[in-house]
Amino acid sequence: MTPLPTPQQLRYLVTLAETGHFSRAASACAVSQSTLSAGILALERQLDAHILDRSASKHAVFTPLGLELVGKARLALAALTAVAEAADSARAPMSGPLRLGIIPTMGPFLLPKLMPALRAGFPALKLFLREDQTERLLEQLEDGHLDILLLAEPCACGGAETFALAQDEFIAALPPGHVLAARERVAVADLVAESFLLLEDGHCLRDQVLAVCGNMAGREQRFAATSLHTLIQMVAGGLGVTLLPKLAVDAGLANGTGVELRRLEGAGGWRTLALAWRQGSPRGTEYRALAPVIIQACG
Repeated sequence: MTPLPTPQQLRYLVTLAETGHFSRAASACAVSQSTLSAGILALERQLDAHILDRSASKHAVFTPLGLELVGKARLALAALTAVAEAADSARAPMSGPLRLGIIPTMGPFLLPKLMPALRAGFPALKLFLREDQTERLLEQLEDGHLDILLLAEPCACGGAETFALAQDEFIAALPPGHVLAARERVAVADLVAESFLLLEDGHCLRDQVLAVCGNMAGREQRFAATSLHTLIQMVAGGLGVTLLPKLAVDAGLANGTGVELRRLEGAGGWRTLALAWRQGSPRGTEYRALAPVIIQACG
């Protein structure tokens, strides 16, 4: 019978795949490069399998079998993490470290109210935060580097389990003195002839706004904003119009910019704020207990 790999060997394997470089992988695993290399080599001998193509380059190049083993190693580590999570949950619910990922179009506007509420409601919880775009957060969730995410749907959430929290409606943002500002509400169709500003690729908010506005917001642009703070300054400068999430507007994103804000006519559009965690996590019930606190902070 082939000896089973150790969790440490699996971590070496997965981290090497994530970093693509032996020295960076060793640093991430808090071991020397020689220790990590020896661990990978021992795993190859143990499995009698070629995991790395060592003739390819100085960087880590995985064989097709190696890539398959990396995927299985991620699943195995997730299962081992679930065992520890189950024990932690039974011993002391909502306590200890919790690694929370949040998207940039939510973090600056929600966290100032959410963090004090979480400290008050769950004093034994030790929260670690990571802000990043949705795709990268989901990768870190799958790899076990994060426990739970705050994101916005619709998005490609893969195999993560999601729990809807609240609707975050979109607000039309117009340059100072814009003709449409004379109206109490603005229909999406009214924006069809305008120069439409968006966040750069990679932000889920970009795709969500495009879904509401259709092709009118998909025209070629010379510039795209890296953040909502940059986007609102572009609108203030008269470069075009956009849609902003109400969460950001309520947090004062447009204050002092002169930008005209108008609600959308009719049903308008929105994104759904949601929690996400690994499918089948034993802490799912605990994570749902966070929902009322987050919903109140969103309001």
